[in-house]
Amino acid sequence: MGGQGFSAAVLRVVRRIPPGRVATYGDVAGMAGRPRAARAVGNIMRECGDRDVPCHRVVGAAGALGGYGGEEALKRSLLRAEGLVIVGKRVRGFAAARWPGRPQGAARPRPVSAAS
Repeated sequence: MGGQGFSAAVLRVVRRIPPGRVATYGDVAGMAGRPRAARAVGNIMRECGDRDVPCHRVVGAAGALGGYGGEEALKRSLLRAEGLVIVGKRVRGFAAARWPGRPQGAARPRPVSAAS
């Protein structure tokens, strides 16, 4: 997958993060097919100006807010507006707020039938 393809995959993943949930740069990289490309995800988020991409829902490891292009206060406000609690520079209850998404192309889990 080339750079442009990876960027598009990252944006697709980030658009799927639901309100009130977050994913790390590494999570997004893995879901976009390149698990070791967390830094590249950060660069894509920094350059993204598309308003339909909720870049504020992508955070650093262990729930650290990150820079958000110099607008950390805006990122904090957006996450709080979605119901998350931010203490200092971290998402409180990060494990519960972390979106588990799936890697691109991963099969959806099969429903368990009542007959089994």
